This record gives sequence, structure tokens and C-alpha cells, in this order.
Amino acid sequence: MSTFNHVGHCVTDLARSRRFYEGVLGFTHRRDLPVPDGPASKLLRVPAPVGMTAVYLERDGFTLELLHFEREGNAPQRERSFTEPGLTHLSFSVDDIPATCDRVRELGGEVLADTDMGGHAIMVRDPDGQLIELLPSSYTTA
Repeated sequence: MSTFNHVGHCVTDLARSRRFYEGVLGFTHRRDLPVPDGPASKLLRVPAPVGMTAVYLERDGFTLELLHFEREGNAPQRERSFTEPGLTHLSFSVDDIPATCDRVRELGGEVLADTDMGGHAIMVRDPDGQLIELLPSSYTTA
């Protein structure tokens, strides 16, 4: 037996990422969690000092954990291929794709105009480059 808990997402600026996910996708702030270096270093395999703070956001029963590491030596952001193993993107259904794209731009993200499927889907990036697929509210996976 298992239950889904959350998805963790490393960000460079917690306040900016909160504004983005709350303002673009309707997440609600649940709590902040400063994490002690000892346990974080062991669990995450990150050498101390870790300097980690986690911010938990929620939407529709889905929890997104924003992780920030206030420390030297963090890996730089890089663009990942969709075919590289691992998490490729987050996907959200929205009421108005063009209006959501406007908010993405306003709050520091990027709209990938070349991916526009004529109102059926489009890819955007959050301020740290995470791919997000926007779909119309009418789209279902069933």
C-alpha cells in the first residue's frame, strides 16, 4: 500500500517561484520548512552545509515542494531533453491558455511559442526552466 505525497522541485528563488506557481497555476501556500543540515545531507546526499528550505504548495490535492539550497556549489540550470530519463514536465489544465501564457510571462516564465498546438496545448517554462504543459480545461486523460 502506498499513497502519493509530493513532487520536489529545486528552485533558485523561493519568493519568485511561489509568486509564479500561486499566480499562474492557482497553488495555495501551505507551509515553509527550514530543514536541518544533518538529516538533509544524509537523505539527499548533499554535502553540508546544505542550507535547504522547503516551501509546500497545494492545488487540487497535489503537493508541490519547492526546494531552495542557500549554499555554494549548486549545480547550474541546464536544459534537459524530453527523451532524457526522469521527470519531463508538469501538466495543468487551465480555463484560458492565452491568458495563462500572459501570466507566465508577467511572473518570470517563458512561453515556448513554437510548441503552440492551436489552443489544444502549449509548453511553458517556470522561472527556473521547468517545463509545464498547459492544456484546456476540457482535456481529460480518461
